[in-house]
Amino acid sequence: MKEPIVIIGIGELAGVFAHGFLRCGYPVYPILRDMSLAQECQQIPSPKLVLVTVQENELNALLEQLPDEWNDKVGLVQNELLPRDWQAHQLENPTVTVVWFEKKKELELTNILQSPSFGPNADIISKALQAVDVPAPILTNEQNLLYELVRKAVYILTVNIAGLVKNCTVENLWDQHQTLALEIAEEVILIQEFLVGKELSHEKLINGIVEGIKDCPHRYCLGRSALPRLKRALKNAEQANLKTPKLREIAALSK
Repeated sequence: MKEPIVIIGIGELAGVFAHGFLRCGYPVYPILRDMSLAQECQQIPSPKLVLVTVQENELNALLEQLPDEWNDKVGLVQNELLPRDWQAHQLENPTVTVVWFEKKKELELTNILQSPSFGPNADIISKALQAVDVPAPILTNEQNLLYELVRKAVYILTVNIAGLVKNCTVENLWDQHQTLALEIAEEVILIQEFLVGKELSHEKLINGIVEGIKDCPHRYCLGRSALPRLKRALKNAEQANLKTPKLREIAALSK
């Protein structure tokens, strides 16, 4: 029997990973909201991987509770994830997956772009995802990981926030409301630059989100997390002393 894999947070996303791990022969142990991480760690002190699949707004509190014994086993898959999120909790080398597939209740899994991974257990996640027909390459360095993380963040923030104004497909957003999309994307990239502490290639990131749009053109922009994402973006912009007029305009219209 292979070493167990712990999954914290059991939703649709976690179900895809669990299915893949089981197909690869790993026993999977779920941890639900009402379960104690410390108690479960006593039962499973040395798992192969501890995959955290909670929502973005729950990640910080979850990592604060994470037992020290699991620190070097962590896998992260959240949207809007950046190195500062795990560095704040002294996690030096987590396995990180940039998830581009979607799985909703009673709907088939949808792949948008490839879902790459980087870190000590990237090979396990890659094989598990490929076992359930998700293209999942392994990244070769931290620079590539940073680009993929920022690209996903810029994509999801841009289309979700645009959806608060024009709830159309991403294809229609780009073809018919490109000025709106670009205004949002440019402000989002400025915020990302503040969060990562370095300048980023705006052109490369814009081209990267267009790849996501073209790969799944009929996906609708608006998601249930759109407004919380806009509020987080504005909070980060305020910390960075960025004006972000388009985001503020959309926030005013969305009240």
